[in-house]
Amino acid sequence: MNVSDQITDIALKLPYKVANVMPEKRRGKQYLYSHYTFIQFEKRINQFAYKLQDLGVSPGDKVLVFVKPCLDFAPLVFALFKMGAICVFIDPGMGKKNFLNAVEQVKPDVLIGIPLVNIIRHFYKSSFSTIKHFINFSNFSLFGAKGIFKALENAPVHFESYEPQKGDLAAILFTSGGTGIPKGVEYTHDIFIHQTKMLQKEFSLNASDIDVPGFPLFALFTLSMGMTSYIPDMDPSKPSKASGEKLVQNIMDCGATFVAGSPSIWRNVAEYCLEQRIQLPSVRVVCMFGAPIPNELHRKFSKILPNGTTYTPYGATESLPIANISGKEVLLETAELSDQGKGTCVGFPLEGVKIKIIKSTPEIIHDINEVTHLNSFEVGEIIVQSPTTTRGYYLMEAKTREAKINDGDGFWHRMGDVGYFDDKGRLWFCGRKTHVVEINGQAHYTIPVESIVNQHPMITRSALIEFKDELALVIERVDKKKKLSMDERNSFFAEVFEILSSHKLTKDIHHLFLLDALPVDVRHNIKIDRIKLKKMAKHGELS
Repeated sequence: MNVSDQITDIALKLPYKVANVMPEKRRGKQYLYSHYTFIQFEKRINQFAYKLQDLGVSPGDKVLVFVKPCLDFAPLVFALFKMGAICVFIDPGMGKKNFLNAVEQVKPDVLIGIPLVNIIRHFYKSSFSTIKHFINFSNFSLFGAKGIFKALENAPVHFESYEPQKGDLAAILFTSGGTGIPKGVEYTHDIFIHQTKMLQKEFSLNASDIDVPGFPLFALFTLSMGMTSYIPDMDPSKPSKASGEKLVQNIMDCGATFVAGSPSIWRNVAEYCLEQRIQLPSVRVVCMFGAPIPNELHRKFSKILPNGTTYTPYGATESLPIANISGKEVLLETAELSDQGKGTCVGFPLEGVKIKIIKSTPEIIHDINEVTHLNSFEVGEIIVQSPTTTRGYYLMEAKTREAKINDGDGFWHRMGDVGYFDDKGRLWFCGRKTHVVEINGQAHYTIPVESIVNQHPMITRSALIEFKDELALVIERVDKKKKLSMDERNSFFAEVFEILSSHKLTKDIHHLFLLDALPVDVRHNIKIDRIKLKKMAKHGELS
C-alpha cells in the first residue's frame, strides 16, 4: 500500500472535513487562517504529482525537500509518496559541513526548495552535482530551477498512485548527528503506515481530533488518520524560541486535542499559561519527545490540562514509537524514584514492540545469540525489534552493521541508549551509551546523576562529563543573566557539593563548571551535547 492511499481513502469518506490549516496573518492577537478540506488536499496532491512528473521526477528518484511548513508542504510530500519518489529530509541546522556531507552521501536526483535554498546551492555546486532536476517552490524559475506553482492549477486532479513493492523506500530521514555523523535512515511505505496505526492506537486518536504539530513531519501521521492539523506560528528549526503566547492562541483558536513536539516548545507554553493563569481544556494529549522530560514540566501541565495529561513516547528516528508513559503515571509512581537517581521511566513497550537489555559492548554484534541478556534493574544496552524498526542507513553499510543484530529472518536495532527494566516491566532510560563516563572500571550514567543535582532550585540542567580522568559536572543556572560574585559563586558551589556528597552516585564528582547555556542538539534544542562539553573542558574553555 502507498502511504498516500490513506489520504485518498479519507477524502472519499470525509471530503469536506478540514484537513490542514495555516495561520496567514495576525492582527493584534487574532489570526486569519486558510485551509484545505480533505477533497481539496487530495486534489492538490494529485496536481503536484502531475506537475512533478512534468518537471522530470520519476519513481525511485531521491528528492531533497527544503520547504518550510505551509499549507502546501504536506500535499507536496504526499505527492512524492504517491508517484513513488523517495523524499529526503536533511536538517540544515546540523552545520554546513555535516549538511553538505549528507547531501553528497545520499546522491540526490532532484531538489525542491524555497528560493533561498536555490540561491544558496548555487554556491556549492559540487555537493549538488548528482541532481538532474532543480525545482523552485514558487511560481517562477531561479538559477535553472523551474517554478512548481506555474500553471499548477491547470494540472489534472486525478493521479494513479504508484504501487510500492516490499522494501521500496518512501523516504530517507537523516539523524541530526548529535552523537555522531548524520545518517540517512531508510523508511519504507510499510513503516510509515505501521507508525500511523501504532500512534493512533496508543493515543486513541480519530478523525474528530485536532492536531498542532510542533514537529512538522508529525502532521503526516495525523493527517493520515483523518485529523485536522493546524500549522503553528513558530519556526520549527528553533523550537526553544517558540512563543508560548502565539502557540496558546493557535491551540485555543482551533480547539486542539493533541499537540506534539520538543519539550523545549511545551516548556514555553507551560510557563506562559502559568504566568497568565490560562488552562487548555480542549487538550487531551501533550506529546513530548526528543529528550528526558523534567518532572517539573509534568507538574506544570497538571495545572494547565484539566481534561488531559502529558505523554513522553520513547523512540528514535530508526525505530519509533517504542514505549510510552503518561505524566500522570510519572507523578504518581516514578518521579520520586527519578529524583533519587534511578533514571527516567519511559513506560511499557507498545503492542508489537520487543525490547531487550543486553550487556553493553562497543563491538559489532553479528547475531542475537552472541548477546548477554541482563536481568531486571541491571543497566545495559537497549535493543529493539518492531514493525517500525528500520532496516538500515542509506549507502552506509558499516554503520548499518554497527546498529543491527541478525535474528534469523529478522533483526534487532541497537538504540545507542542504556537503561533497564523494573520489576513491573517498564523501561527506564539512563542516557546515551557514548555519554557513559567510566572511571577506574566503574560506569557512571548521565541521567541518574544529573537528576539528583538538577533538583537544586538555582539549576536549570546539568551535564556529567569526564575531566582529567575524573567526574565533572557542567551546570546551567536558572538565572543565567545574573552574574555571580566570587563569594556568591563559592556559596553556590558549596551548596551543590553538599548535594553531591550526600548521594552514592554523585559523591565522587570533584569538578564543577558553570556555563550560561549548555550546547544542545539542532533538531529539538533539548539534548545536551556532552561530547562538545568534554572537548571544551579539555581545552580550558569552561570555568
